[in-house]
Amino acid sequence: MTQQDFKSNQYVRFCPGCGDHAITMALQKAMAEIGIPTHNTVVISGIGCSSRMPHYLNTYGFNTIHGRGAAIATGVKTANPDLNVWLMTGDGDCLAIGGNHFIHALRRNINLNICLFNNRIYGLTKGQYSPTSPKGFVSKSSPYGTVERPFRPAELVMGARGTFFARTLDVDMPTTVKCMVQASRHEGTAVVECLVNCVIFNNGAHSYIADREERSERTLMLEHGKHMLFGKDKQKGLVLDGLQLKVVTIGENGITENDILVHDAHTADDTLHRKLALMEGPDFPVALGVIRDVEEPTYEKEVYRQMQEVKETSKIKTFDDLINTLEIIR
Repeated sequence: MTQQDFKSNQYVRFCPGCGDHAITMALQKAMAEIGIPTHNTVVISGIGCSSRMPHYLNTYGFNTIHGRGAAIATGVKTANPDLNVWLMTGDGDCLAIGGNHFIHALRRNINLNICLFNNRIYGLTKGQYSPTSPKGFVSKSSPYGTVERPFRPAELVMGARGTFFARTLDVDMPTTVKCMVQASRHEGTAVVECLVNCVIFNNGAHSYIADREERSERTLMLEHGKHMLFGKDKQKGLVLDGLQLKVVTIGENGITENDILVHDAHTADDTLHRKLALMEGPDFPVALGVIRDVEEPTYEKEVYRQMQEVKETSKIKTFDDLINTLEIIR
C-alpha cells in the first residue's frame, strides 16, 4: 500500500504553513507502512483544527462533537475489535472538555491510537489559551496573561496508567511516521503527542526545539535499548545522580558512553519514563520518540473474554434463549 491509497479527494483546509499538514502526510505514510486496508481503518475526531482529519483520509471516519471523540472511539473498538481505530484530537478538544474521556480511555487501556495535536492554543475558535498554554501566556481570552498552570500531556498519560506515550515534532517527518507505526503495533491505548505550530495564533510555539540548527542540542531522540545520547556529535548524555537525571559530557570527568543511561521503554515502572517526558530546556533536552511502551491486557479483549466465559457456563446462549425463560404475561 502507498500513501496515495490513504489520501481522500477532499481539499485540505488547514492554513498554509500549519503543522497539521505535516502530521496528515505522516499519518498517511504510517498507515501505508502499517498495511491495514482502508476499509478496516477508522478515524474518529472531535472538534478543532486537528479534528478535520477524517475528511482527509480515505478510510471510514466520524467527526463527532467537542471532546467526545474518545467515547465514540471506545464504542467503535469495543463493538468491532478487528478495526484499526485512530483518534485525532487537539490540546483543547482532548484535555479540556474531553479530559474525562481521555483519562478513562487510558485507564481502561482500549486498543486505540490517539494523535494529540499540541499547539498550545485554540486555533479553530481564533486564539484563546488552551490547557497546555504556558503560565503568563497572552491570548484573546487572557489579555494580561493566563494565571493557570498548564497540563503536561505525558503526566496525564502516566497518571492514568497509560501504557504507551510518544512525542514528535511536525517538522520531523521520519520520527513522526515511526512513532505512529509503533503506536499502531502497540496493544492498548497509544498516545502520540504531536507538537505542531499554529502560524496564525501561536507561531513559534515550539521554535526552541523546532529550529533545525539547534535541534540536536535541545532534543533527545529516545530509542529502546540505546544509550540516551544527544548533541551534534552525540557527545552529551544522561546519567542518574541519586534520584535525579543529570546531563554529562562524554570525555569529561572520566565519563564514557558506558556510563550513559540505556533507554528501556518496556519497563512497567514509569518513574524514569515520567522524568524523561517532563524534561525541559534549557537545562535538559526535550525527549522525543517512544518514551513508554508496556504491555497490559486491553479493555476490548477482556470484555470478550468475560462474555465467552459467561456463555460457556450459562444455559442462555442467545437472545431467543433469554426470551424463552420469561413468563408470558397475559
